[in-house]
Amino acid sequence: MAALRRKTARIARLLEQHLGVPDRRMPLPEPLDMLVATILSQNTNDKNSHRSYTELRRRYPTWELVAGARPAAVRSAIRTGGMANQKSARIRETLAAVLRRYGKYDLSPLRRKSNDRIIGELTGLKGVGAKTAACVLLFSLGRDVFPVDVHVHRLCTRLGLAPETKNPERTYAAMKDLVPRGKGHSFHTNLIRFGRTVCRSSNPRCGVCPLYALCTFERRIEGKTAPKPLRRAPSRADHDFMLLDNV
Repeated sequence: MAALRRKTARIARLLEQHLGVPDRRMPLPEPLDMLVATILSQNTNDKNSHRSYTELRRRYPTWELVAGARPAAVRSAIRTGGMANQKSARIRETLAAVLRRYGKYDLSPLRRKSNDRIIGELTGLKGVGAKTAACVLLFSLGRDVFPVDVHVHRLCTRLGLAPETKNPERTYAAMKDLVPRGKGHSFHTNLIRFGRTVCRSSNPRCGVCPLYALCTFERRIEGKTAPKPLRRAPSRADHDFMLLDNV
């Protein structure tokens, strides 16, 4: 375990050298806003999901209005994000469940609760999994947690940080004690950016990988060496757009 902690810390440092420390927009968004945005982010890219979230809020500035809208109108508002039928149904179900549990369309009472309690309450809502709950904790409540989606799962297994896990849920549990304190947001965000630009799902760019020497991916391109760390601060253009930092 100690060796894995050291390796995780080294990878987090290398990613910050190459990609910088990700910015955080302040103030952080409301938890219910983040929950809905995370639902919209599934199975699409961040720019499309951001367009669908922005259009939904433009047409319906409050969650009461979304809950009272015709289903077809909600589907129309979020269509650019894909899977509009499924996502609109999940949003409406989630809003109804929040109203039943908390008496209003508001998750701010979660701010007073522990991480484990929040995850338990959120995953008790239909269609909300551990990754979505962790995103609310990190991106809305400012907690130092490390969400794991399919992309982060892929990278953690390739890098040998969670080599035995078979799905994001198990990787999330395995990584809890490995991520350096205070680095949940930076490590999560930089891994996603790294996966988009270098360690892609297919055709990974091993020849320019700063983590090559630490990689355990069995299908990596052999004979390559890692480039030297960048000696400049990355510009904002170097950072891919992240929906959950722009809710």
